Amino acid sequence: MKLVIDRVSKQYQNRIAVDRVSLVLHEGVHGLLGANGAGKTTLMRMLCGILKPTGGTITFDGMDVSEEAYRAVLGYLPQDFGYYPEFRAMDFLLYLAALKGIPRPKAKRRAGELLALVSLQEEGHKKIKTFSGGMKQRLGIAQALLNDPKLLILDEPTAGLDPKERVRFRNLIEDLGRDSIVLLSTHIVSDIEHIADDILMMKEGQLIYQGKWEETKGDLEAFYLQQFAEEVTGGTNA
Repeated sequence: MKLVIDRVSKQYQNRIAVDRVSLVLHEGVHGLLGANGAGKTTLMRMLCGILKPTGGTITFDGMDVSEEAYRAVLGYLPQDFGYYPEFRAMDFLLYLAALKGIPRPKAKRRAGELLALVSLQEEGHKKIKTFSGGMKQRLGIAQALLNDPKLLILDEPTAGLDPKERVRFRNLIEDLGRDSIVLLSTHIVSDIEHIADDILMMKEGQLIYQGKWEETKGDLEAFYLQQFAEEVTGGTNA
């Protein structure tokens, strides 16, 4: 299982959001760190086929990002997760499963499993508009797992989660990384420090660090803040 990102770039008029990023990712959890505007979201949207790269290629086991077969192995939770407020949680998952071409009996079984996995089994009959921010985010995580993806892209997935939910989520992601490629974008170092098989860092559209972080290298958060001292205080996500 291999995701190959080869010299991928994205340019908007005079601004380069992603600048010739190259990566090869295998099974495991890959934590992507970067301040607002570093290019994380733009890169992830290209990995999901939502944005077309200005240059470079993206393939999963030889399949190009534009192929239908690529979409079949992909699960995605965007930073701004859209939902239908009048839908009940279970119906929402069944609706998305239908869009993914999952047969209804399988979809119903899978949706029930996922609601239990994200601790929403008692809320499956409730309308999403009644959910808290953390509950909506957990539902977003569930929908990303509907097709049992081999490539899971998560953009700021712990937004809105309380400390207890963060721990539960990290344990879930660590388990998923055993059989799939998980790319998790965040600006919160603690979300990935102890579960990521390797750490990636982006700055101004470029990949500036890739590797397994070990305690012998010092404090990861201190290193991260040093790299992004100018950006961490604000900006707009790119």
